Amino acid sequence: MRIAMIGGGYVGLVSAACFAEFGTEVRVVETHPGRLAALREGRIPIYEPGLDRLVADNTTAGRLSFGDDIAHAVDGAEAVFIAVGTPTRRGDGHADLTYVHEAADQVARALTAHAVVVTKSTVPVGTGRKVAEILRRTRPDLDFDVASNPEFLREGSAIGDFMRPDRVVIGIDTDAPGGGERAREILHRLYRPLYLIEAPILFTSLESAELIKYASNAFLAMKVTFINEMADLCERVGADVHEIARGMGLDNRIGRKFLHAGPGFGGSCFPKDTRALVAIAEEAGAPSRLIETTIAVNEARKEAMAGRLIEACGGSVAGLTVGVLGLTFKPETDDMRDASSIPILHRLAEAGAILRAYDPAGMEAARPLLPEGVIYCTDGLDAARGADALLVLTEWNEFRAIPPVKLRDLMAGVVVVDLRNVFDPAAMAAAGMRYRGIGR
Repeated sequence: MRIAMIGGGYVGLVSAACFAEFGTEVRVVETHPGRLAALREGRIPIYEPGLDRLVADNTTAGRLSFGDDIAHAVDGAEAVFIAVGTPTRRGDGHADLTYVHEAADQVARALTAHAVVVTKSTVPVGTGRKVAEILRRTRPDLDFDVASNPEFLREGSAIGDFMRPDRVVIGIDTDAPGGGERAREILHRLYRPLYLIEAPILFTSLESAELIKYASNAFLAMKVTFINEMADLCERVGADVHEIARGMGLDNRIGRKFLHAGPGFGGSCFPKDTRALVAIAEEAGAPSRLIETTIAVNEARKEAMAGRLIEACGGSVAGLTVGVLGLTFKPETDDMRDASSIPILHRLAEAGAILRAYDPAGMEAARPLLPEGVIYCTDGLDAARGADALLVLTEWNEFRAIPPVKLRDLMAGVVVVDLRNVFDPAAMAAAGMRYRGIGR
């Protein structure tokens, strides 16, 4: 079986490599010259554990290839996936579908035989039908089907999520000739390896598939925001948010995942998708007040986090050296999009702090987004060396392994503000550190 993947970014590259691992021939179209050159040379332009090996193995096996010629990529392809960017549109929060529409037009011009055109990008309700409209307008003679196949990949564990998914959602246009059965058959065959491990594969309407993605991310964002508010309450009443989260999570109706208090959510999905869902709901006349509030609470939280460190330092950080552990929005990624470190470190810099920062993967991506005066360090201990205070922003595992006594020996001061609850409060106290976590 042969498919084409339009877009070699995060979603497109991970999906292409995993489909190739299933035994499918995948031709990836990437028009960005730098990214295409890197992929052809075997260099992975994104950080994702295990992806470099998967790409290398399948490229060597001849199942995965990269180019910028759409006509070549779609020749003989039974399915063409559109996996291009859908950034937030300026001014109204909607997803910008410019790249999706351009890809649909180019695919229509290049196809010479039937194929199912699948939106893999996160797109608003109605996009699948708009893609079908573009295909028909560009090529009235074209024989095609459309489908929606949203991705549910978590950065840092995307390969495992693809290979052993909680579910695969496939939206079919049942109004198409034949009720969309050709699309169903092709995608059923493509995902056959997952049927063999009994992964849940859900066929829905186009509109339902498109909305499931947004609804899922918005619900998880609300869950994160909820436990953050509970963490604030815990601090006021003397409770422990870890115990609250465990007690809640043992209820199967709630579950334990995404009940981890912190400085607010960020990344490529939650901020963008919650804003897009608010715009979709408003336009449809069914406003989503819960999501609107979630966005507002999350943004306010990130803005307020720097104040915790300033307070712990006696009300001022002017002239103080602050060591910073972690910059990315979560561990196991180099993604800095909407990372809480951005507003926090800008506020600390404005307050006069000298910032020494380290992140295992994200420092290159962080440089253009953070204050110019940030000093980038070689490791976590280097960031802590000579610091008057230490700030933990990302819960990389290597930070958990740092002994509190080692920090006490390296630092000039004793203040540790841990916005990810990486360290044990008792061990910190025993080492003579003045420790403050989240919700504890």
